[in-house]
Amino acid sequence: MKKLTFAILLLAGISALAGAQNLKFGHINSSELVSLMTEMDSARVKLQAYQADLEETLQGMEDEYNTKLTEYQRKSATWSAAVKETKEADIQSLVQRIQQFQQTASQDMQQMQQILMQPVVKKAQDAIEKVAKANGLIYVFDTSTGATVYCDDSQSMDLLPLAKKELGIPAEKVAPSQLPAPGAATPAAK
Repeated sequence: MKKLTFAILLLAGISALAGAQNLKFGHINSSELVSLMTEMDSARVKLQAYQADLEETLQGMEDEYNTKLTEYQRKSATWSAAVKETKEADIQSLVQRIQQFQQTASQDMQQMQQILMQPVVKKAQDAIEKVAKANGLIYVFDTSTGATVYCDDSQSMDLLPLAKKELGIPAEKVAPSQLPAPGAATPAAK
């Protein structure tokens, strides 16, 4: 609520100043820009490979657990109490290792995502700043954060096409979220 109040007061103050001078504003969907960057494609591939390695390791641990559990269930009636106890402890230890690995793997995935995304986001931010300065803008609102209360496209410059050009992204390239769903009819096919 405080952020909304601050944003409204900020916009009111800017509007008052805008009457005195011609201020230029812009807006951009930075998430869309980042998703279009070739560096993002590369980061996505690296992250998927990293995730596949973690999943392969986890699958190996789960296979080992299933094998030991099956053996325990089949042979436990014939084992002595000492063997049973040892096998149960071994299975319990394996369960704990699997749980620990899952926690560590989740943290590792988040850390890897941050490592891979940081340079991509920095490059996008640098391009936005360069385009904004070149066009004499004093404020740029990021529409992907949902913080924009109102945006009059006729008075606010959309920086996405200029930032795409700055980063060498083809104008016709669209974000994966803008692609038609598999099997959906495209407008041309209707």
